[in-house]
Amino acid sequence: MTAEQRAERTRAADGLCARAWDDCDGGDHGVALVAVGGYGRAELAPYSDLDLVLVHDDGVEVGELASQLWYPFWDSGVALDHSVRSLTQMVEQADADPRVASGLLDVRHVAGDPHLALRLRTTVLAAWRRGARERLPRIKDQTETRHRLVGELCHLSVPDVKEAEGGLRDATTLRGLVATWLVDVPPELEFARQQLLDVRDVVQELAGRASDRIVPEMWADLAERLELPGERAAQKHVRTIGRRITHLSRLAWRRADAVVARPAGVRPRRPQLERVAPGVAVSGGEVVLERTANPSADPLLLLRAAAAAAERGLLLAPATASRLGSEAAALPDPWPEEARQLMVRLLASGPGLLDVWDTLDETGALEHLLPEWERVRLLPHASVIHRFTVDRHVIETCIEASSLIRTVARPDVLLVASLLHDIGKGGLVEHSVAGAPVAREVARRWGFDPGCVDLIHDLVRWHLLLAETATTRDPSDPATVAVVTERIHDAEALSLLAALTEADAKATSTKAWTSWRAGLVHDLVRRSSRVLDTGVAPPPITTDDVAIPGGLAPGAVWLGVEKVDDGTRVTAIGHDRVGLLADLAAMFGLRRVHLHAARAWAQGEYGVSVWDVDDAGLDTAVLRMTFERVVRGDVDPASRFTDAWPDRLEPSVVVRPEASEEATVLEVRATDRPGVVHLVCAALARLDLTVRSAHVDTLGPQAVDVFYVQEAHAAALADSRAAEAAHAVRAALGA
Repeated sequence: MTAEQRAERTRAADGLCARAWDDCDGGDHGVALVAVGGYGRAELAPYSDLDLVLVHDDGVEVGELASQLWYPFWDSGVALDHSVRSLTQMVEQADADPRVASGLLDVRHVAGDPHLALRLRTTVLAAWRRGARERLPRIKDQTETRHRLVGELCHLSVPDVKEAEGGLRDATTLRGLVATWLVDVPPELEFARQQLLDVRDVVQELAGRASDRIVPEMWADLAERLELPGERAAQKHVRTIGRRITHLSRLAWRRADAVVARPAGVRPRRPQLERVAPGVAVSGGEVVLERTANPSADPLLLLRAAAAAAERGLLLAPATASRLGSEAAALPDPWPEEARQLMVRLLASGPGLLDVWDTLDETGALEHLLPEWERVRLLPHASVIHRFTVDRHVIETCIEASSLIRTVARPDVLLVASLLHDIGKGGLVEHSVAGAPVAREVARRWGFDPGCVDLIHDLVRWHLLLAETATTRDPSDPATVAVVTERIHDAEALSLLAALTEADAKATSTKAWTSWRAGLVHDLVRRSSRVLDTGVAPPPITTDDVAIPGGLAPGAVWLGVEKVDDGTRVTAIGHDRVGLLADLAAMFGLRRVHLHAARAWAQGEYGVSVWDVDDAGLDTAVLRMTFERVVRGDVDPASRFTDAWPDRLEPSVVVRPEASEEATVLEVRATDRPGVVHLVCAALARLDLTVRSAHVDTLGPQAVDVFYVQEAHAAALADSRAAEAAHAVRAALGA
């Protein structure tokens, strides 16, 4: 209905212009009255100005016409924004100011010389396309500045449907991007834009003036005018439109950046597919599916593609996400370990998570992974201290938590608790109470063991405990510590809760995590830690005995491959020597085999290692050939272990002198990527140190590796050697 009303308002305005022109006897040669901006697009709101330009050919005198033309408009009370320009002046202004050029893209003839109006439109449009590469960075800077000043439509407590990110101004900018012919925008943009125009019209009718802001008291009337069931539905409707335009805008600008970065005149190459994971490739800066990928036969493909995009800071192609959402096979209940690991990697990807998660949400693919998401989708917070709606807040919490994973023993638990900590909001029951059982069920479905399920439940249930206790009670009172220790029973859970508290507060607003508040929380954590058991013992030296195959030649390695529940297990046996473990780790790294876990130990004169990997199609002969190339020195593994995405966090290398009397224990936490184990073991081998035993574990994005290191004569390291070893490992990992 409102689209028809906009058309009717435009027709009425055009009639007024035509009468004014005829009254002035404006003629039809060399001079024209044109509409620009919203009036040029025939999208007049109830209180819109009429943006009019009297344009004329150079040398044509229009002074007397201009002095007479505007009086009928002023007499009628119409709000008028008018100017007089020659055709040359119009083109020069458009060249100088992208905002002027953008407004002239919608120029429309209203009265006078139609050929002049057409020449203006075609000249401006040709110049717009010709100078697009130089102009787009300026437009992007102006757009981002506006976003910072106004905020994002779907999160503002008082949304501005025009100027906010995801508003009408952005939709118009996207139309201008399409007009450059450099990038395209999906057709749903126009539908979303028309919906937001409908909202803007109702807002102006309710305000009785030219306003674009939805104040809180408008929501009920807005719902009634738009025939929505209530205030909550009206808010969700407006915020959904804003989220969609924001999503389309970010996708378009990423693609525009790629075009601008390409040298002018260089035609884009035929898309090349670079395989980054089974069934997943990168093409043109976007993550897509390999041509042979079959979503209906691979339930992990959606998670694999999403994690690959987020970790590399790339775009998950919307068409790919949409296809995966509609064709992907259902994940089993509970999920296999690889699916759980991929989800955690996605959540731990830092800033890259935001755009990928939005793509999953907008395309409906998220329903396959977390149907509970609908509970908080675009749900506004009750407290004005929050910068974002609940759904965006929990994603920001994950982003903040991803920078804290080096501080906790279970980063996977921290990240899942960060995602789910507010899942109970939106009801009448206190949200931490309502959300805990939901979080328990999600964690169970995602395949966590019972202990971790309980831990995630408790973190969600008590995620407000530290902040509330630290800021409302006397820290020196023993009863204050008891409030915490009666609910949190071990040091591991306390460290996770401390990290979740910090991430949650930082994602809320800068005022929610001041130095004062952080100091109170950290002090409470320190006091509580003294009461709890703070010792976390590393795994012991492995002493398993396996059957040693006969006839094993020096320098050779025996490989056994077997299928296990969550992937493949490879057993490797060879004559023990300094560097054996490094060479075996290089073998897996060079084949881009992802490690879940590994154990290694010395058994007499042999070195034995067991590797759990996710690749079900391993070829023993290929592995052995790769190992032999490493041993011969035909390939330098370290030079090959460079990732397509940089490590965001420095590795942690800690010497644990109390952990063993037989060896020195190095505990290494680093980003899980091909070659980590090789880089560590190779650094130790260069120091002529022996790895007596090793335990490798992957928890989502983080490799947590423990190495029992000895001197060649089977003794623990002196303090100076231990420090040297730790420094060498840090250097090898890029710290």
